[in-house]
Amino acid sequence: MTRTPSFPSRPLLLALTLCALLPGTAAAQVVAPGPALQGERCSVEGLMDSIRQGLKSNSEAYKKYMRTLLRESAVTLPDGELRAAFERETDPVMSEHLAAALVARTERGADPEAIKAVAKRAIEERDPALRAAAVRSMRRTSALESTDGAYEKLVRDASPEVRREAATNIVEDIQQVYAGFHGPASDAAVSAAAASTDPQVTAKILGNMDTQKISAGSAGKIQSLLRSEDAEVRKAAALALGGVPAEQMASARQSVLALYRDERDAGVRKALLQSIAQLGFIGAIPELQRLRSSDPSLAPEIDAWIRVLSLDLQEWNLILREKQRLQQVP
Repeated sequence: MTRTPSFPSRPLLLALTLCALLPGTAAAQVVAPGPALQGERCSVEGLMDSIRQGLKSNSEAYKKYMRTLLRESAVTLPDGELRAAFERETDPVMSEHLAAALVARTERGADPEAIKAVAKRAIEERDPALRAAAVRSMRRTSALESTDGAYEKLVRDASPEVRREAATNIVEDIQQVYAGFHGPASDAAVSAAAASTDPQVTAKILGNMDTQKISAGSAGKIQSLLRSEDAEVRKAAALALGGVPAEQMASARQSVLALYRDERDAGVRKALLQSIAQLGFIGAIPELQRLRSSDPSLAPEIDAWIRVLSLDLQEWNLILREKQRLQQVP
């Protein structure tokens, strides 16, 4: 027995299929004996209504699908409608969806200015929840490079939530998008960290980024943060200087050595020792030996570094792993 399928009224999947295949208000005809199906015009409002309904679902998988739906459709949607909908949206969740769609247009080469519109609202919007939503929509994208220094303003936002979201964006962009191998993006991240007046934001950015491609100017900015009043910022700056390019190593080494003699915080001193080891590898052993008497409480830490560096391993991740292993051995 053949069962005739039952279709709900204007199902979402059918609407998306028709939007993809039929421009404007063109109609699709189904071969008899089935009924003729009338295509409908793709619109931002139509998709937003479907998304609002879909987000009420109890299925996390379906809600995840709905969250990506508008972004994936962004290139084919009318740009004017999309921007207008974004500008008037006042619900943070839906605003983030619309912002992500605009960002997607830039990421896919459809509109290089779309992401700037999102950054502009992230800076100028009065509602901090909407500012934070706009910031989140730019995560793991090219926003560090393509928003004209917006992050230097976002990390100084009056809202702690916006500052935190901006810091998370920067860290994830450097790690997930650029993998630390793109100098301009890394320089933009350092500039944002230096511009921030929130120690937690500065420390989060510097403490979680790869500095192997930064410029001399950025290395100088990080060195200046070694004199911060906040210990976490000094610690993060010390760790960041350990990974600078070869051209910046001599200056970085002088900075961390000078600070070690004056530093009183044990956590910062440990970070400085790690930076010294990373900047010199086996060549750092004499410097570490000279520092051993500066703080007897850290003599075991220095001895651990000397033991590991003496193995003459050629990759920093191997050195770190071996040091952790040696310190775990009874």
